Amino acid sequence: MLRSMYSGVSGMRGFQTKLDVIGNNIANVNTVGFKAGRVMFKDILSQSVAGVTAPEEGAQGGVNAKQIGLGVAIAAIDTLHTAGSAMTTNVPTDVRIDGDGFFAVKTNPEQEVPYLTRAGNFYLDASRQLVTADGSFVLAEGGEPIVLEEGVTSFSISQDGSIISISADGTAEATGIKIGVVKVVNPSGLEKVGGNMYRVTPNANLEGEVVVGAANDGEAGTGAIIAGQLEMSNVDLTSEFTEMIIAQRGFQANSRIITTSDEVLQEVVNLKR
Repeated sequence: MLRSMYSGVSGMRGFQTKLDVIGNNIANVNTVGFKAGRVMFKDILSQSVAGVTAPEEGAQGGVNAKQIGLGVAIAAIDTLHTAGSAMTTNVPTDVRIDGDGFFAVKTNPEQEVPYLTRAGNFYLDASRQLVTADGSFVLAEGGEPIVLEEGVTSFSISQDGSIISISADGTAEATGIKIGVVKVVNPSGLEKVGGNMYRVTPNANLEGEVVVGAANDGEAGTGAIIAGQLEMSNVDLTSEFTEMIIAQRGFQANSRIITTSDEVLQEVVNLKR
């Protein structure tokens, strides 16, 4: 069979994957804290028709190798952890991280390693616990769930994550509770688990360990917490639609390679009539 046919098939598969990633990016264009993905390609091992000939001084020149590529493969599907735009909501429990850190959340208190998220649309439930939209517990510095004491009528959140409570008589005082922030060595190594959450892997942090530290830590680089704002998706629709056109034309061109290869094979078959 013709090598070009299999090269065309690999190209169509690659661009189909690219379209899948683009479709997911566009679908999450308004998802809080979403990070866009991208597909990177690499060529498959080439078939050598002839090897290299070294030059001999005064006798003959060198000859380059003759190689035929065998198609394309997916090199990586990256998650781009660039900052999304800030949306002002003025809701006290809406927070965003002005830096590279992540919020730590647990779906249940018995969970050993917390999940990470950039979505800061938090809520205060009936038990005065700070939770996510899915009911996961938001962790404080040190790794424990955040629970406010009774008698607190309202509160505010400072840039270092400290929760300042306001009692019924209007007295403001520090609760001693700080929203925890986690710094990851390699954010691209995090694994998406749905619900705007990431799972820590050994390629994100060595041994998958998670240390819930303080916000606005210049030494650790966790970033400041901005209350009353949310970090929106970092998807750029202009770029996504441009990449969609490229992927569509690439898919179309590779399908034409398969059609042409089929026509050539048909001519070979028709040699014997």
